[in-house]
Amino acid sequence: MYAKTDFLDLIPHAGDMCLLDGVDAVDGDTIHAWSTSHVSPTHPLRGPDGLHAVHLAEYGAQATAVHGALKSKAGGTAPPRPGMLVSLRGVTLAVGRIDDLPGRIDVHAQCLMADDNGAQYTFRIEHDGREIASGRVAVIHPPM
Repeated sequence: MYAKTDFLDLIPHAGDMCLLDGVDAVDGDTIHAWSTSHVSPTHPLRGPDGLHAVHLAEYGAQATAVHGALKSKAGGTAPPRPGMLVSLRGVTLAVGRIDDLPGRIDVHAQCLMADDNGAQYTFRIEHDGREIASGRVAVIHPPM
């Protein structure tokens, strides 16, 4: 289990833009993170009509960043390389907005492949045991 303070300095998402609150489980290929930030009235992605479900893709993408960072830290390797989200594919949304969902959301991601150039993940987000979003994320690591 990891609290936000365990990974906040390892990822580029700072302050309120770090949407994940904690990690329940992580291994070499998967991560199970969670958040309650979706109900915050000061959520940085919230619009005048609330928080649209499309922003769940950002939760999935951040889970991939946290996964890579925690793997790098656990392996004692160099700090994680910066990544750039380049593709979202096959995104499905089962709800229209998320700011009205009480409690926490669970964010699951699985690494499909990763190398020095980037990574591809699938993600699945659940609320109360019900899948509310899923998709694939591709990230590249720009040359340093």
